[in-house]
Parts: sequence; C-alpha cells; structure tokens
Amino acid sequence: MSITPNEKPDARHTADLEALPTELQNEASQGLDTKSAVEIARIINHEDAKVATAVKKALPEIAQVIDTVARSLRDGGRLIYVGAGSSGRISSLDASECPPTFSTAPQQVQYIMAGGPKALASASDVNEDSPEIGQRDIARRRPTRKDIVIGVSASGRTPYVVGAVEYARARGAKTAAVTCNPNSDLSHVADITICAEVGPEVISGSTRMKASSAQKMILNMITTGAMTRLGYVYDNLMVNVHMKNAKLVERGIRVLMKVCNIDRETAIRTIKSAGKSIPIAVVMLKANVDKMEAVRRLQQSDGNVRLAIDDSRLEL
Repeated sequence: MSITPNEKPDARHTADLEALPTELQNEASQGLDTKSAVEIARIINHEDAKVATAVKKALPEIAQVIDTVARSLRDGGRLIYVGAGSSGRISSLDASECPPTFSTAPQQVQYIMAGGPKALASASDVNEDSPEIGQRDIARRRPTRKDIVIGVSASGRTPYVVGAVEYARARGAKTAAVTCNPNSDLSHVADITICAEVGPEVISGSTRMKASSAQKMILNMITTGAMTRLGYVYDNLMVNVHMKNAKLVERGIRVLMKVCNIDRETAIRTIKSAGKSIPIAVVMLKANVDKMEAVRRLQQSDGNVRLAIDDSRLEL
C-alpha cells in the first residue's frame, strides 16, 4: 500500500493489526541484532519448539477438515486453497505435492494465490487488500456444494482471503479457515476454523516463521489425512506413488516388496504386468487376481486399495 504525503493509514486498521498476537513484539528475542549467530539460532529454535504444541491444540478441528476434504474428493469435488503472501506459498506447495505423492489429478487439489502464480516468486501484496479480487478469483473456479475451500491466513484478516471464502460459502461450498489468531474475520465466514496460536514471532510480524511452519504442518495433515482416509495409503506406505522419475520408480518397487513381502524381481515383474501401477500390482498380489480384476475392484472401491483387496467389503 502506497501512502501519499497527505494520506494517513486508517487508525482503526492500524490498531487492529497491532493487537494481533502474531504482530506483538516477542520478549524472548529482544536485542536480537546484538546476538551471536548461535544465540540467534538458539532463540529461533526455542520459539519453533512451540509450534507443534500450538498445532496439537487444534487437532479436533483438523480432524473435521480431514473428513470434510475426504468426502468432497470422494464425491468428485475439489479442495481449493486460497492464500496470500507466505500463506499462499505454503498452500501452493501442499497442492503441488499431492499429484506426485498420491497420484491425484491436478484439478483435485488446487490453490489460488493473491497476485497469481507470479506472486510465488515476487511479492504482489497489493492484491491482499481487495476482497473483490478474492471473490473474482474464486468465482473463476466456480465452487459448488461438492467442493471445500480453505482460506489460509496467518492474521485471519487478509481481505483477499476473507472475500474468497465468503463467496465460496455463499455458493454452497464447504469452507474452512487456517489461521494463527483467534476470533478472526476469516473464522466468521468459514464453517470450520483451525487456529494454531503460535504467538509473537522472533522478528515481529514476520509470519513466514512460526505461523508459516504451523500452517505447513496443518496443510500436510489435511491432505495426508484425507488421502489416507480415501485409501490411497496402505498401512503407512505410499501405494499411490506416481512413478515419473528414477527415485519414484525405486520407491514404488520398495513399497510393493514391503506390502506383499516379495523379492525385487517379483516386484518389478508385477509392476510391469500391472501397467506400472502400484495399486493395481498390490491388489493383484494381495487378492491373487489378474490385472483386469484388480482394475475392476479399484474402480468399484474408488481407488481404496484396502477395500479393493477385500472384495467382500465392496458390497457393504
């Protein structure tokens, strides 16, 4: 926001910002610029240790969102993150990692970033102040009752994010908020609020630190939990891995060896006969069926590997 010589910031806006826990000055890091490198690292590490505790307190709400996301994806809907600045970048990271990790289609987990994709590499903070731009950007995705839209904002008051979530909710989409301040504007327009109260940052207001760490943990929990509930994980192994490069091919081979307790040669041979699909290969070996039957079972179970193995449960 640019301020001309005759223009002053809105007093209420400034007061509201200064009162947020994430904007307060952290007593533990006072005099930071006078500290040695190891002292700075120790202070940051001490504050970072508080993040997991803050996230733990929000586990009931995180679980609600996990189940809501799983239902939306199972019904053919989408998970759409909306964020700005650091929160938007964390959202984009989680969305972009779902296809290679769980073989989801790119449209299943999406992100919308204030300023567009170019803002991932260079700041475009002016769009953060416009709820209308947020509404416009989410409207382009045409949210429906099948979708869940998650607004991610450390402050919980970013107008762009609030506007987008409010619009999506009005169109029938399920909505959630991920924030680090209680009783926020964003929480008032979302169905479920996940609030990780991490407190003041080591550098006051730099929410790319503890707040962003908390947000990344939460978003990882949401997508990993939802994909696990959908059956894209077997035991604790990545059976839906998309084998696009040498590392992932090797991972797929090792996953099949562990799941089915077979040797490497058998794993490679089965993967080839399964069309390089680990879920198909797992069902083939575990259920002792051919590829066609494995494909049928996976289609009937909506990709849930465990259900596809136990064919009797598909009729329930």
